[in-house]
Amino acid sequence: MSEPSSPAHIAIACGGTGGHIFPGLATADVLKARGHRVTLWLTGRELEQKAVAHTDYEQVNITSKGWNGSVKQLHQFVLQYLRAGGRARKPMKKDPPDVVLAMGSHAGMGPVKAAQRLGIPYVLHEANSIPGRMVKHFAANAAQVAATFESTRHELKEKAELEITGMPLRSTLAEAAREHRRERGDGEPFRILCTGGSLGARSLNLIVRRAVRELHQREPNIFMTHLTGPADEASVRKCYEDAGIPHHVAAFEPDMVPFYLETDLAICRAGASTIAELGAFGIPALLVPWPEAAKNHQVINAEEFFRHKAVDMIEEQFLEVDWLADYLEGCIHTPERLERLKMTFRQRAKVNAAENLADLVLEAAQGDR
Repeated sequence: MSEPSSPAHIAIACGGTGGHIFPGLATADVLKARGHRVTLWLTGRELEQKAVAHTDYEQVNITSKGWNGSVKQLHQFVLQYLRAGGRARKPMKKDPPDVVLAMGSHAGMGPVKAAQRLGIPYVLHEANSIPGRMVKHFAANAAQVAATFESTRHELKEKAELEITGMPLRSTLAEAAREHRRERGDGEPFRILCTGGSLGARSLNLIVRRAVRELHQREPNIFMTHLTGPADEASVRKCYEDAGIPHHVAAFEPDMVPFYLETDLAICRAGASTIAELGAFGIPALLVPWPEAAKNHQVINAEEFFRHKAVDMIEEQFLEVDWLADYLEGCIHTPERLERLKMTFRQRAKVNAAENLADLVLEAAQGDR
C-alpha cells in the first residue's frame, strides 16, 4: 500500500486486558516506525501502566468498565458507556486523530463513539473467533474491520467485508519467531511449557503438575516450565521439587521469547494471543480451552486450528491425570508427529499481523484526507 503523503495521527484504543494492550502496542510500534504519530487511549488501570511503562507514547485515559451480561448491571453499563463517549469527545476534538483503531475491548467504546460523533473514521480489530459486544455494535459503520480468525467472517454479519490480519505480535516476539528453528539435541531433556495466562489457571495447574509427576517416573529426562499465576506458584514449585523434576516455576514471565525458543510442547489455554504466539514459533500445543470464556470462544479459537491438524485439543471436562501423562509420553516417543504439528501450525500463523493491521489503519486515514 502507499503511505499517506504526510505523517498521520492515529489514536489506538487498547485498554483492558493484556490481550488488547499488547496487540495494540505491537501495531503502534509499526506505525511509529513508519513515521506516524500514535496516541494510546487507555483506562488508567495498573496493568496498562506496567505494559506501557517503557514506551514514550502520548496517553489519554478514559475510565471504562465491562459488562458481565447480567440484567442488573445493564443500566449501569449503558450509563457508563454514554459517559465514556462524552469524556472522550473533548480531548479528541481538541487533538483530532486521522483515524481511531480500537482493539476490541469495552475500553474502545468511548473513543469510537466520540469518533463517530466527530466524523473521524475508525478501524476495529477482533481478537477472538466470536466477536464481542463492542465490535458487533460498531462494525456496520467502521472504515475497516479486521480479525484474527477466519471463522469470525461467519459470525460478524454486521460487516460484509472483513480482513483477516491475524493477531498482532510484539516486535520482539515476531522477530524471534521468524528466525526460530527448534531442534532438540541428543540427550537434551524434553521441555514442556504450561501456562494459563497472566492470572494462571488453577484447574489446569492441578492436573498438569500431577500428570508431569507421573510422567517423570516413566520418562525422567524432562524439564518443566510452569507459569502458574500468583495463587499457585508456591504449591506447584514444591510439587516439582519434592518429585525431583527439573523445573522453572514462576507466577508470570513478561518476556516469553527465551521460553518459546526452548519448548518442545506447550499445554495452555486457547486465548487468541497465546495461539498466535505459539503458532508463530511453531510450538506443538495441547490446547485446553477455558470453559468459562464468553460464548465459549476459546473452544471456537482452538477448533479452527484443530480442524486443520495444527494443534491438539481437549476440553477441560475430559482432561484427566492418567490421560495427560499417557499423552505426554506418546509425544516424547513420536517426534515425527510433533514435527508435522509444528509445520502445520507455523504455516497457518500470521507473523506479520501487526504490519497487516497497520496497513488497514493507514488506508482508513488516507481515505479521510
